[in-house]
Amino acid sequence: MSSASLFKKRASLLPIFLLATFLLSCSFLPKEVKETVCSLDIKILSYHVARHYVCIKQLVRRLYAKNPKYMPDKRVQERRIMAIFEDNKFSYPYPGLYYMFSHEILKSAFSQQPIIKDRIFLIGLGLKKAIDEAYDSGPGPLITGCQIDPNRLIRLYNNISQVNWRLKTYKDKDGRLLFVTNERGGNGYINMGFEVLFTKILTRVQDDIYLRGGLEKYLTFRLSSMFLSIL
Repeated sequence: MSSASLFKKRASLLPIFLLATFLLSCSFLPKEVKETVCSLDIKILSYHVARHYVCIKQLVRRLYAKNPKYMPDKRVQERRIMAIFEDNKFSYPYPGLYYMFSHEILKSAFSQQPIIKDRIFLIGLGLKKAIDEAYDSGPGPLITGCQIDPNRLIRLYNNISQVNWRLKTYKDKDGRLLFVTNERGGNGYINMGFEVLFTKILTRVQDDIYLRGGLEKYLTFRLSSMFLSIL
């Protein structure tokens, strides 16, 4: 083997060696230091996912409040919000949703003939599944944020942006908006609650993409006009 080939082979093994060294060194650190150094990345990701879930719950509740036609019964509304986060197909209004990917569910939520009448449940479930798909580390425990694929996060950013846009613009066959989002209150101000929730989620996702080395911090995303498969 030539010296050049040997150098390339050693160079290709260097990242693996460094990761193994880092993980091994973590195992010998004092507990307090190990929790700070080795788990900070994971703590940030876990915190972001938890905050994503909170925003999705708030979004679904606000959509039900402004669009009761999709589910007038408030008790059923709360049961369906709980069902979104239970990951139990028997709690879904349509069990087949359990086997669908997030982009398929979100596409149905804005189609002329959705799988179920409750478009709001479809949006909530589709967003929750999209978060889970994007932050999935694959088989085995999540040891480092490097296990999260930045390309999945980029597709997640695209799909969430699509939901935000479609909520404000998509119409039914009669030309009426599918959802009421922003209305002018008695004080003359526009309610921007939905926009704030989406901005929070998108900002966290963008930060996670940046920290994974996916994009420069303020680089403009090339957004698709359709829902992308995250997996």
